[in-house]
Amino acid sequence: MKCPKLMLMSTALLFTQAASAQSSVTLYGVIDFGLNFVNNAQTIENGHRTGRQQYTMSSSIMQGNRWGLRGVEDLGGGYKAIFVLESGFDIGTGNFQQGGDLFGRQAYVGIATPYGTVTLGRQYDSVVDFIGPLTGAVGNGTYSLHGNDVNNFGNTYRVNNSIKFTSDTYGGFKFGGLYSFGGVAGSFGTNSVFSLGGSYRFNGLTVAAAYLRARDPNRSFWGNNANSSATASNLGSISGVQVNPVYGGFASASAYQVAGAALQYAFSRVIVGANYSNISFRGLNDPASGNLAVMNPRGYTGNATFNSYSAFVRYSLTPFLWLNGSYDYLTGGAIDGKEGAKYHLINATVDYFLSKRTDVYFMANYQIASGTDSTGQSAVASYLTITPSSNSRQVVLRVGMRHLF
Repeated sequence: MKCPKLMLMSTALLFTQAASAQSSVTLYGVIDFGLNFVNNAQTIENGHRTGRQQYTMSSSIMQGNRWGLRGVEDLGGGYKAIFVLESGFDIGTGNFQQGGDLFGRQAYVGIATPYGTVTLGRQYDSVVDFIGPLTGAVGNGTYSLHGNDVNNFGNTYRVNNSIKFTSDTYGGFKFGGLYSFGGVAGSFGTNSVFSLGGSYRFNGLTVAAAYLRARDPNRSFWGNNANSSATASNLGSISGVQVNPVYGGFASASAYQVAGAALQYAFSRVIVGANYSNISFRGLNDPASGNLAVMNPRGYTGNATFNSYSAFVRYSLTPFLWLNGSYDYLTGGAIDGKEGAKYHLINATVDYFLSKRTDVYFMANYQIASGTDSTGQSAVASYLTITPSSNSRQVVLRVGMRHLF
């Protein structure tokens, strides 16, 4: 008679071997780093704001830096258990990105079925999933995003505590939706986030549409990271050296809403596309947003709305050399008698691939602003991750390198 302990160990070993044969965990990542030149960046001298040339090094411009683990276990019958843990980082400093979160880019677990996938955790919204791939940022990076990524097409913000469904593809059509639970007792909708989207692909043509609505966005959407504030604006300072003058003055909104559509067509060696979005900061001066003296020093009330338009082209000169260009136009932000602002953004990128996983690139970006921005001051040129200009114009040049693993 066999020893029961030995039989148990043998059974466990067989089970482990069987599971290993049907499971996998993949380590993957992106490293992007480069040198920037800014012709005019805000600085304070003798108590006054002025502009100076700036040289900086930064990560995550062509593509967000990350390392991640992706796991799959085959459960049989077309069902699989899945998970993703993905961390963003700055290789210049070694710091976490996404507000100090360990797995700030994504962290979810779920089930993949023959009909679609259900996942739970910190995830991308439907605007990111369906419209994000159909933007000029794919070839021109972060600096091509409309007005500090006012519509989140560039995936600046993620959604915590969410449940998401993504369908399989049926005849070229795919759809999905997400809901984030605010977790406030007695108030189901407080701090909640909802999004819905879909896409259709036929030969070289892809069209997509998506909708996003975040309740109490200063906490639920812009402020859901480890280093976020519960009372101050999570869109950054709007006085002194600014962070986000395009829409930082609207952080007191009770709701943030984005409705967008995009199309892209690929033929021969050319990819062309365009997208549109309507962005609304609704119910300004909401006491639940935080300290209103900080959140809304201008005392705005009502709704502030933007409209964003973009077109882009990517051309494969050779299999290793890509030329990319985009144009973005953002207008809006008028409220309480304050005129709105307009932003014209032109981007051009030369991208050379040394191999399938490594490329070097050069970016040139030019922006012109006019009108009055969200801070109630003359609109200044402003790029995501770059110190805004002290005037209406700004040039940003970058040379960088990206490696995928």
